[in-house]
Amino acid sequence: MKYIILICDGAADWSIESLDNKTIFESSKTPNMDWIATHGKMGLLRTIPEGMAPGSECGNMSIMGYDPKTDLTGRGPLEALSAGVSLKEKDIAFRCNLITISEGLIKDYNAGHISTREAKELIKVLQKELGGEGIDFFPGVQYRNILRLQGDIYSDQIYTTPPHDVLDEPYKNYLPQPKDPNDKIAVSTVRTLKRLIQQSNDLLKEHKVNRHRKKHGAPVATHIWPWSGGKKPKIKSFKEKYGLSGSVISAVDLIFGLGIAAGLKPIHVKGATGLPDTNYEGKINAAMEELKKRDFVYLHIEGIDEMAHTGNPKKKIDALEKFDKNIIKPIIEAEKNFNNNLVIAVLPDHYTPCKLRTHSREPVPFAIYNPRKYQDKERKFSEYNGKKGELGLIENGESFMKLFLNLDNNEIPT
Repeated sequence: MKYIILICDGAADWSIESLDNKTIFESSKTPNMDWIATHGKMGLLRTIPEGMAPGSECGNMSIMGYDPKTDLTGRGPLEALSAGVSLKEKDIAFRCNLITISEGLIKDYNAGHISTREAKELIKVLQKELGGEGIDFFPGVQYRNILRLQGDIYSDQIYTTPPHDVLDEPYKNYLPQPKDPNDKIAVSTVRTLKRLIQQSNDLLKEHKVNRHRKKHGAPVATHIWPWSGGKKPKIKSFKEKYGLSGSVISAVDLIFGLGIAAGLKPIHVKGATGLPDTNYEGKINAAMEELKKRDFVYLHIEGIDEMAHTGNPKKKIDALEKFDKNIIKPIIEAEKNFNNNLVIAVLPDHYTPCKLRTHSREPVPFAIYNPRKYQDKERKFSEYNGKKGELGLIENGESFMKLFLNLDNNEIPT
């Protein structure tokens, strides 16, 4: 058998008054996701364990069949793996957003989706002026960049806040804090991070990239914002854990980092972005090629989540419908090429309610289509139908992966 998981990042939502109290799934035209729901089986998956923040790193790690409570060290080190940033055992890597702060408020967590080219110029000057003595900046994709601190000098025992969680809030209320105020290294680390945030503003506000953006009415990257720091993860490979080879396809360093940590091959597609304008055809072609060579493909589409963060239901619906047409439809059509041996799962990694403009922790709906277990139960892919589905509530990612792969406990390698 061959297996593919299709992720519509952040697509799950609450009911929305302007949509007659329907959710995004219920309001969208998604005939292909509905086909999977009709001919497959549905349920809910708890992707965010109790007590953990509802981040994409947590949700996607769960779906890949791992336990974030024990396996997740932070978002930063996963993105560092993807970017090829070297991490020694004690080094700490942070996601380092380029953000917009205005009048003391966090106005934009991505500096107007600043381009990768522009971001590289800004990161270059930050490294030149602020790097050294155990501090290094590395470019990533668009606003998503990396800050590495030398682990012998600095600590990962600090609290940080994702900037997309606190839009329009005073940034000073969410600066890094030590977990233990008596931990001298953690206190020193926090002092360093606060200094870097302030000094980044001094360097960036008059940079030629920002002058150009301001001239053309685009948001300015005023500050860096380090968050979700941690050390290099150590987890079993997907092959060791589930006995299958696999690949990961995305436009997001975080997803590639998760895949690399799990021993999945990262497939970079030209023209792939984290927005609804991504190269869907290229991703589908890459998925088909990988399925010829390997057992499992994890295909992730980010743009729906990005539109949810804008708080605009119409934009989110449009992004979801593009996912349905450009990803789900060709996968269903390609299934015949695999002689009825392609198992397909579709689900979001977490909720991103438009009303909230950030992530929330409810269990997400999923559908699994196995051509050998074909059924005909007409229904729409939605949160409600997931809740009413025959598979019930799956409490963790390992149970979901075993269900998806149709594995009994004694079939998984130890």
